[in-house]
Amino acid sequence: MRSGPTSRVLLALAATGLLLGAAGCTGGRPGAARPTLAEARADTVTVAAQSDAAERSVRTSRALFGTAPGAVVAPGDDPDAVRSAASAAEAAHVPALLTGSSGADVARELHRLGADWYEAEGDVSIDTDVPERDAPDGGHAPASSRASRTATVVVADARAEAAAVATAKAAGARVVTMPRGVTDPAAAPGVVTALHERADHPTVLVGAAFGALGDAEWTVRAAENGWQLPNGGQRPFDGHRYVALYGAPGAPALGVLGEQGPEATVQRARSVAAGYEGLGDVPVTPALEVIATVAAGDAGPDGDYSSELPVSTLEPYVDAAHDAGMPVILDLQPGRADFLSQAKRYESLLAEPGVWLALDPEWRLGHDQVPLQQIGSATASEVNEVSSWLAQLVRAQGLPPKALVLHQFRLSMVQDRSALQEHPELDLLIHADGQGSQPDKQATWKALHADAPSGVHWGWKNFTDEDQPMLSPQQTMADVSPTPSLVTYQ
Repeated sequence: MRSGPTSRVLLALAATGLLLGAAGCTGGRPGAARPTLAEARADTVTVAAQSDAAERSVRTSRALFGTAPGAVVAPGDDPDAVRSAASAAEAAHVPALLTGSSGADVARELHRLGADWYEAEGDVSIDTDVPERDAPDGGHAPASSRASRTATVVVADARAEAAAVATAKAAGARVVTMPRGVTDPAAAPGVVTALHERADHPTVLVGAAFGALGDAEWTVRAAENGWQLPNGGQRPFDGHRYVALYGAPGAPALGVLGEQGPEATVQRARSVAAGYEGLGDVPVTPALEVIATVAAGDAGPDGDYSSELPVSTLEPYVDAAHDAGMPVILDLQPGRADFLSQAKRYESLLAEPGVWLALDPEWRLGHDQVPLQQIGSATASEVNEVSSWLAQLVRAQGLPPKALVLHQFRLSMVQDRSALQEHPELDLLIHADGQGSQPDKQATWKALHADAPSGVHWGWKNFTDEDQPMLSPQQTMADVSPTPSLVTYQ
């Protein structure tokens, strides 16, 4: 359905500054000009995340078209008209634009495009000199749409973004739609695959949901490297559950991981994780949590009561896990040292995708404390120093998101926990690693959840010798609520 008479006042446009130096739109035969795509570099990331669909339609047009002979326009609050406009725009290979409270943005965009005409669907009123005409049947595809660097357009909700999808298809872009209910491209396997395959193309993210992304450019860059978790996607705890073996290489007393070599550890982790298959609606991935720095009973040469394992000792476990598609968590027990200085020792390993970090405040001691004589603690500011450093490493290396695990079984172990900082590059998980009777462990679990920072994930530890009794996989999934995203065995 096309609109009635439309006011076209060129002088009003000039007076209000709507003519942004674009070429004049003086009429002419519809379809006579060919569109040209916007010249965006391959590393360009554009986000159209405004709350208003009309604004998003204009932003998408600006990102994808340099010029166009015309456009199809519809009111954003008329779904039938929007659908008609989308179909007509795609057929004519021109942008689909939506009007909001006024047509001013559309008027500006028509002039920027150098449009000679527009087709109206529904009740459209635009204060412009561009004549309202029917779009030419079929139109002309832009010659440059076959160029190697046409954009990849990621759409949060294809139904809500009909105009933007039509504009993308008219420009020859590849359109990728997010799965229902998923708002982070890093958590969408198909989106990660598409961005990796088209890493030399500009990217446009369209949808109000993308406004919540902490750093859209980094998210796209990380997806372009193509690394994904075994069950797809890059976001550690979004749609994933892990069952991990915990311990130190060659030290059986510190956990089950140290009871065998790297390859046998990987096989054992698979066997333990298999017990969780089918117990929930989230896929289960085996993993390793390797103690990289071990709290020691004596001060040692550096006086910090912590034995730092060489990178060369950890590498066989990281390599075996990598070959098996398992993530590895490096655990720090710093003694009298600080977490950040110890984390930096393992930067070469943490610079790899799928190698994550855990901080164990139980073993973070004061200058006059000794392991096993006191229970240590860390301030939120010290944890924040580590999380900021790790987030910057992720960003600088173009890595996918990492998990940061924070061990805790007493509230006093993490001081001022509400001050913990969030980073889009990291998923924070609080790991309840207390041992003993199940009533005591459940009481600890509930206490840790009280006033916990929003958005954190949760982990649970099963002790093979110390728990009374240790929960089975079925009991862990049924009795621990909310269901943990990480279950470790020590």
